[in-house]
Amino acid sequence: MEAQISLIQSLVNTIKREILLPNMVSSSFLSPSPYNTAWLAMIPDSHRHDCPMFKGCLNWVLHNQNEEGFWGDYDYEEHEMSDGGECLASTLVCMAVLKKWHVGSNLIEKGLKFIHGNAELLLSRNKRGKFPRWIAIILPGMIDLARAVGLDIIFPESTECAIVDLFRNRQQILEREKLVDRNQYYPLLSYLEALPPTYKISNETILKHVDGDGSLFQSPSATASAYLSTGHKACLAYLQSLASNCASNGVPSIYLVDEELAKLSLVYQIVRLGLTEYFDREKDDILAQIYRNYKQDKPITKTIHWIAAELYKDCLEFWLLRMHGYSVSPSSFCWFLDREEVRDHIEKHYEYFSSVLLNVYRASNLMLLDEQLLERARTFSRKLLEKILSGETRDECIISSSHRRMIEHELGLPWMARLDHLEHRMWLEEKDACVLWMGKLSWHRSSLVHNQDILQLALQDFVLRQSTYRMELDVVKGWSETTGLSKMEFCREKTTYSYFAVATSISLPCNSDIREVVAKSAIIVTVADDFFDMEGSLEDLEKLTNAVQRWDGEGLSGHAETIFKALVDLVTDFRVKCFKQSGKDIKKNLQDIWGETFHSWLMEAKWSRSGGAPPMQEYLDVGMTSIATHILVLPSSCLASPTTPLHQLWSSPYQPITKLLMVITRLLNDIQSYQKEEKQGKLNFVLLYLKENPEASIEDSINFVQHLLDQLKKELLQHVLEEPCSLPKPSRRLHLGCLKVFHMFFNSSNRYDSDMDMFHDIQKALVVPPRVPKLKSPMPLPEQPGPKPRVSVTKDLSGQFRLGRFPRKSFVGCQMPSHSGPANRWEKMYKLSSFKLCFA
Repeated sequence: MEAQISLIQSLVNTIKREILLPNMVSSSFLSPSPYNTAWLAMIPDSHRHDCPMFKGCLNWVLHNQNEEGFWGDYDYEEHEMSDGGECLASTLVCMAVLKKWHVGSNLIEKGLKFIHGNAELLLSRNKRGKFPRWIAIILPGMIDLARAVGLDIIFPESTECAIVDLFRNRQQILEREKLVDRNQYYPLLSYLEALPPTYKISNETILKHVDGDGSLFQSPSATASAYLSTGHKACLAYLQSLASNCASNGVPSIYLVDEELAKLSLVYQIVRLGLTEYFDREKDDILAQIYRNYKQDKPITKTIHWIAAELYKDCLEFWLLRMHGYSVSPSSFCWFLDREEVRDHIEKHYEYFSSVLLNVYRASNLMLLDEQLLERARTFSRKLLEKILSGETRDECIISSSHRRMIEHELGLPWMARLDHLEHRMWLEEKDACVLWMGKLSWHRSSLVHNQDILQLALQDFVLRQSTYRMELDVVKGWSETTGLSKMEFCREKTTYSYFAVATSISLPCNSDIREVVAKSAIIVTVADDFFDMEGSLEDLEKLTNAVQRWDGEGLSGHAETIFKALVDLVTDFRVKCFKQSGKDIKKNLQDIWGETFHSWLMEAKWSRSGGAPPMQEYLDVGMTSIATHILVLPSSCLASPTTPLHQLWSSPYQPITKLLMVITRLLNDIQSYQKEEKQGKLNFVLLYLKENPEASIEDSINFVQHLLDQLKKELLQHVLEEPCSLPKPSRRLHLGCLKVFHMFFNSSNRYDSDMDMFHDIQKALVVPPRVPKLKSPMPLPEQPGPKPRVSVTKDLSGQFRLGRFPRKSFVGCQMPSHSGPANRWEKMYKLSSFKLCFA
């Protein structure tokens, strides 16, 4: 583990030194584009026409061919048409520039072999002879270019019809569209370098559309073509600036990039990959500067073709600033709703705006009370994103499989039901987790998500956390067994569930004490709650409740004695840890909070056994205590904020944010458990609503609770995110993390009571290392230190996987997911037979 920590620190230092600089160059923000780099390399030196003007670009092309013979990105597993089209266009123009300058003959040969061997696959996704617009414009132009410089491009006979269709599609586009058409997301003129010589365009027309920065639609390739045609000095100055900043790392597909957008995207990546603890000061400095600029009036002056970039930036700015406690208004990015021209443009070209719409929807997750503007933005973006998922896109290839998965995830799982650790994993694994907006070829991708050091740091950090979590889980399991809590036959055994939920819910630094005390508290809560519900007699329950309130176990025996002794052990250990950190003795606070909780369980047991039905408000007053979330967040807040006065963390009555958490989690539980609890004769808020409103249906009751939950969650989020708040940030984050756990367990079903629903999430969180296809040469993962999680995986005669021993329950077989492949491949890849992670 020491070697891994050393590697992590080395990566952190490198990132701080090379990326997180105050004068960070925004050109490093976007991924290099072989297509655009080759076009700059095409320009001859004004003094020596037999040499390229931008030698750095030519060198980049010479040194960045993939082993298979192509330039660019192409996913062989998913073989997206957009990836394939861009890869083919990039390979053709890179070979053409090498041919022009009489270098890299061996690279050209590899490229020709790649095209001949893969053209059928690369062109196979077109439907009924119809290609996406940009492919139909770009590819024929690059084929013409390659043949014009003398490359012997031979396509397999099987692609002959596709090539004919490709050129026919281009001709139809050229005949149908104007050179600069506001109805097209990128006009024909932005593809100047790919238009055929027969399509006559005067230099006067080209110069008319050159922007103030000397570019043609901020496209390096189109501007290079414009300079080759016109020799315009402003175009040359733009290209020289671009080359001086980018040539050694490859030219991006768009330039210039807003410096603020680059910094926002960098912070966004750090947050989404779970790396904030390494760059906390740098992140805060950047956001403070962004907020200073935010408070200044920013007139919206971009043309219709730059709406995507502007809206993307504004969404990112709103999300990051609000998430970090700054006061920001939804109008900072919802301005598009009141601009009919912009709104109509987005609706007309919604596929090209899918990434922007996704970020609008993400920003709306942070909705507070009475923010109707955010409601409108959420409805608008969701409608178009659902349209994309329904397959109503005009060009299927515009939406990659990876990007589609991100949209499905965002729409399908509420933000408050997601665990941070698993979100970091998904962000690390998906290649299109951070696509920006649609360019004239394909997606602009942030190079920050492709940066090898950042990806490697995220991978190593995730694996280190897995190792840490597995060792801590073993400690918690040992405690559960030693205290006897795991040996009680009557109750749900949720040791692993409890620890998993605590460890993965929120990205606090690796504080083992906090995770262990919350996990142990959750175990006691589960066992004691089941004892009050199912096992103990009323006499036993009253004795145990009195013992907890007296903090004296005399007279207890059996399960009641075991529960009380485990509770005393937990409180004693926690008191010591808290006193060492803060000098606070919280014995009285702990005894009071546990006594209150046991009393609430006793009240519910009496109601259930008597058949009585208290008023809804009385039930909720008791139920918000019996759900025991205050048991989880208040003691742990003392460790998370050791310098904060105890009365501020743990006031009486409880702080509004704590009360909200207690009520919300009770309602989340009740809305998913009412059917089970009705059969068991237990009380439930959903059922009590029906009793007090006899004319209502069960759907009415559920809708009432859902509406109440929506309002309460917005109110709690306001306490979590907005300053001033009486609780420090670490405590507020613990409240939010606790809410996420309950939302995850009770989002659409009662996952907490299921034996297998959480199996694959726990595997991904604690056992299976992430797969990061974006890492070109991934470092070998270090040997995992410490004991393995205690799970044995075996196959029975039916071919199903079975977890190792369950102490009291017969095991239900669990088949591995289909994408894992055959069982032997799963076992070979992850060596699951060596792991032990029993759900006991």
